Amino acid sequence: MASVLVASNRGPVTYVLRDDGALDARRGGGGLVSGLSAVSAEDSLWVCAALGEGDREAVRRGVGEPGVRMLDIDPAVHADAYNGIANSVLWFVHHLLFQTPLEPTFDAEFRRQWASYEAYNRAFAEALAAEAATGACVLVQDYHLALVPGMLRALRPDLRIGHFSHTPWAPPEYFRMLPDDIAEQLLRGMLGADRLGFLTRRWADAFAACCEAVVGGTGGTELGVHGLGADADFLRERSHRPDVESAMAALREQIGEGRQAIVRVDRTELSKNIVRGMHAYRHLLETRPELRGRVVHVAFAYPSRQDLAVYRDYTAEVARVAEEINARYGSADWTPVVLHVKDDFARSLAAYRLADVALVNPIRDGMNLVAKEVPVVSDEGCVLVLSREAGAFEELSEDVLAVNPYDVTGTADALERALSMGRAERAERTKRLAAAATALPPQLWFRDQLEALRALPGA
Repeated sequence: MASVLVASNRGPVTYVLRDDGALDARRGGGGLVSGLSAVSAEDSLWVCAALGEGDREAVRRGVGEPGVRMLDIDPAVHADAYNGIANSVLWFVHHLLFQTPLEPTFDAEFRRQWASYEAYNRAFAEALAAEAATGACVLVQDYHLALVPGMLRALRPDLRIGHFSHTPWAPPEYFRMLPDDIAEQLLRGMLGADRLGFLTRRWADAFAACCEAVVGGTGGTELGVHGLGADADFLRERSHRPDVESAMAALREQIGEGRQAIVRVDRTELSKNIVRGMHAYRHLLETRPELRGRVVHVAFAYPSRQDLAVYRDYTAEVARVAEEINARYGSADWTPVVLHVKDDFARSLAAYRLADVALVNPIRDGMNLVAKEVPVVSDEGCVLVLSREAGAFEELSEDVLAVNPYDVTGTADALERALSMGRAERAERTKRLAAAATALPPQLWFRDQLEALRALPGA
């Protein structure tokens, strides 16, 4: 039985089924994977979902990593819960992007998928209840598993239960676009936890306001803030490996000698606001013709959630706007937008190192680690143009150029100011940004939550 348990949709390892029937294990990255290593010496268990046929085959064969339990949830249930509810409704609500459907059949389909979301959460709650030692600490991750704390509390009242939200939280007037019973069920599900964690005070306050409006308050559940930071040691070491040096040489050739680079690295999620960022760059070229031929927008837009049509359409729009800008302003020896859509971590780190300006302009973002990673690895200092709606803005605001993500003209003006900033000021800002960005690296971030959960009265 485990004394520390983590639950999340995605686990630290995913399996790929080869044509010859063998299984290849591929280890994931990110803050959660790094954070869990902080408790690797303890009796810990990570409970996650089988995401594909390789994962499900691994479960059937009894193949797995030590300290990981993968749940073989029915693929149709997982699809309804993950894509139908979590990623098509809850994610859009918290990012203020939900469009009320006009189809008369939406409510019936939503209710059908909600039943799958309940079943999906119940599978996790039952697995955690079965695996947890008496009085164990359980840390549940994100909006995919919002009902787990309440379900688990009913099964195992002896456990110390925490939940962490990696997204923003919608204000009450937006959150209440959800059906009243669903809004209440979500909040009561989360309030089954002893402690709830958020990336910023703003998101924690929004959750508290929703609770006040819908269920009359947060009851005895404690709310805490843990601003996930960048892993400085890893990033600095990884960004100087040979593959990154090679990627830098290739990017410099694409940019051209003596030109400045405006860099962005994002997944093609609607909240990342990539298209408006490109429109701001186009406005800059149109209104400041002297910059033509002197600056390049290096845009890495890595496809995300391509099983959903709205994401496929957005990815296509990113490519269309980039081509339009290049056709309108490009010349034989200058490509205004250098767009890459194939995920390449080494190339992303290379772009971080050589960026003169980093554009991070999400409509809304729980944190945005790109904003924290760029200053850590920048070679000569980089001006960060940052949306005031990114969670990272709360910690980094003093040394960035802030933008309203909906304001194309204002973003273009900020890009111009960033490009003209002197090297000394740029370097000083970057130094301060790097210090703020690494204040709570992944391992400390995870342990911070665990220790806070253990320190609650009655633990």
